[in-house]
Amino acid sequence: MAFLVSLSISLFIYLACSQARGLSSNHYEKTCPDAEYTITKVVKEATKKDKMVPAAILRMHFHDCFIRGCDASVLLNSKGKNTAEKDGPPNKSLHAFYVIDGAKKAVEALCPGVVSCADILALAARDAVVLSGGPYWDVPKGRKDGRISRASETIQLPSPLFNISQLQQSFSQRGLSMDDLVALSGGHTVGFSHCSSFQSRIRNFNATHDIDPTLHPSFAASLRSICPDKNKAKNAGTSMDPSPITFDNTYYKLIFQGKSLFSSDQALLTSPKTKELVSKFESSKQTFYKAFASSMIKMSSITGGQEIRKDCRVVN
Repeated sequence: MAFLVSLSISLFIYLACSQARGLSSNHYEKTCPDAEYTITKVVKEATKKDKMVPAAILRMHFHDCFIRGCDASVLLNSKGKNTAEKDGPPNKSLHAFYVIDGAKKAVEALCPGVVSCADILALAARDAVVLSGGPYWDVPKGRKDGRISRASETIQLPSPLFNISQLQQSFSQRGLSMDDLVALSGGHTVGFSHCSSFQSRIRNFNATHDIDPTLHPSFAASLRSICPDKNKAKNAGTSMDPSPITFDNTYYKLIFQGKSLFSSDQALLTSPKTKELVSKFESSKQTFYKAFASSMIKMSSITGGQEIRKDCRVVN
């Protein structure tokens, strides 16, 4: 079974990379020249009303790309006996789908049947970072939308409980390097996390320690007060860092202070290679921005769709 899974992922990467060669920065130059401007406008308006929209869209894009490539399969609704990705356990907290719907509607009014939902999500994720104070990058375009979305496949998403070996394997299976791993993890500088993602670090950690010893004691105490009981903390949680709507390099500083939320964040210090990168990004925001933009282009170029949906929530 493990061999078959590995083989299918390898085939997925091969197909995705071969398709990614068809992406270009000027893909809509003649067919829908105002597409990017229109999408940006929708994301801006939504952000004015809800400051957490950028973090939600960025996370949505990550979760889309890590399953079947960046094919907007995360946007599809469950139908009949099929439970879609968005209803899988790791994705139940995803939100702001209405923003992508709004952008799609606006673009369809300009150029019907031209711009894919996958491209809209990739562009909206870039806009989300820029609107939060992060770097701009030129998004390669020309993705197609996928027709398959299965909640069962969300088990492939990197877990907040992963150690460095598991993280490396997850990223390498998608053609992403250790450099990409550390840079893309910096997306955790924005947003909110529910207690369930870090509960194991603050209670019954292991046979020796009740609390993860890599956590700063005062930070652990504050997390325990936020998440007082496993059964009562379903909707409780905390910001990913003290400035959850600002895209900066605070995330890397927190890792060295023992104040990162996830085990997977702290795991970046357990490998010489990743620890060096954490140090580099912690000391220079511009170095981090450049690496993040490069890795986002690389990740978002993993494609795999077949059509251009008329409605992002259903196949044609």
